[in-house]
Amino acid sequence: MTRSVWLKADDTVGDWESRKRRITAGLEAGVDWVLVDEGDVENVRELGDVNVAAFRTDADVHVMEAEDDDEPEALADAYIVGKDGEGDGTVDLPSDFSGSADLTTLRRDDDLANGSYIRILSKDYEAFAEEAARDGDYTIVVGEDWTIIPLENLIARIGDETDLIAGVTSADEAQAAFETLEIGADGVLLDSDDPDEIRKTTEIRDEAERETLDLVWAEVKEVERTGMADRVCVDTGSLMDHDEGMLVGSMSRGLFFVHAETAESPYVASRPFRVNAGAVHAYARTPDGGTTYLSELESGDEVQIVDEQGHTREAIVGRVKIEKRPMFRITADYEGDRVTTLLQNAETIKVHTRDGRTAVTDLEPGDEMLIYYEDTARHFGEAVEESIIEK
Repeated sequence: MTRSVWLKADDTVGDWESRKRRITAGLEAGVDWVLVDEGDVENVRELGDVNVAAFRTDADVHVMEAEDDDEPEALADAYIVGKDGEGDGTVDLPSDFSGSADLTTLRRDDDLANGSYIRILSKDYEAFAEEAARDGDYTIVVGEDWTIIPLENLIARIGDETDLIAGVTSADEAQAAFETLEIGADGVLLDSDDPDEIRKTTEIRDEAERETLDLVWAEVKEVERTGMADRVCVDTGSLMDHDEGMLVGSMSRGLFFVHAETAESPYVASRPFRVNAGAVHAYARTPDGGTTYLSELESGDEVQIVDEQGHTREAIVGRVKIEKRPMFRITADYEGDRVTTLLQNAETIKVHTRDGRTAVTDLEPGDEMLIYYEDTARHFGEAVEESIIEK
């Protein structure tokens, strides 16, 4: 599931300068969507690159092209019904939802209504949200005197019919929304001016999307000098912590945890953006759970960063350096299956053993080192159900 953060920035926030400050903070924090009134769509486009959703407040108004030689009016990426209507309680809900003006607009085929905005004022509004979810790509629900229960109900009943967006006012509320029923909302609509809350909410979104891997201990069987090979250093656009690195290996089913070059040395400066990842043939794990050859990585690609506990995050590749270097062939055994990789013969390349960070030059048979083991075959980096022999 891809999570999203929406930022509420319509006229209820204040004048344009107030809305602009909020939107700018959202752009800097990396929000996915900004929700504004129709008249502000073009203003948001001028501020930066972000998905723009606009409230439709009049079901009979169409987005029209400007007359003469003017540019056509900027279009939003999504249009939301419910403001100043039935969704927010301005207009009473009809006893029969088939007579709803909001739902009628949502069901039109003009692509000018993609979702709904609904304040959950009672059980009737919860039922109204369920009905709207059948026809909208996005269903935004904002609780009043509630926190979790109506959201649980909607998550359980709506399923995959729509992207369910929960209204929140803080990062803590966003975290609760993402964790509800262990499934969570697809996104949150944040109503806050605080840049710290906006930034924390996007960080929570990122954490909710990241997988946690089960790293295991494999016993080192051989550490063999193999001569020269083309070695790949992956320089990322992110600084890595002392316990972080990448998963790389000659066999996709068994990837070795290799530390980033964060350690200080009397001879070489630390490079906490770099992982000396091995030879060009080796696999590296990517954020989507696939693999890529180290030789295919280039600036702008994404790689997966992992720490010793298996927590992951993504990083952008800034540069790839390929040079001929002397190598070790490392063989390790996990539950009777032997996996291998090639790593440069240098003290600065560290793996993780029971003793902690260990230079590959100090590895010995009998040591236990961290790997990620996945008993599956891969074809072009994708897991497949077939038998493939790697040795």
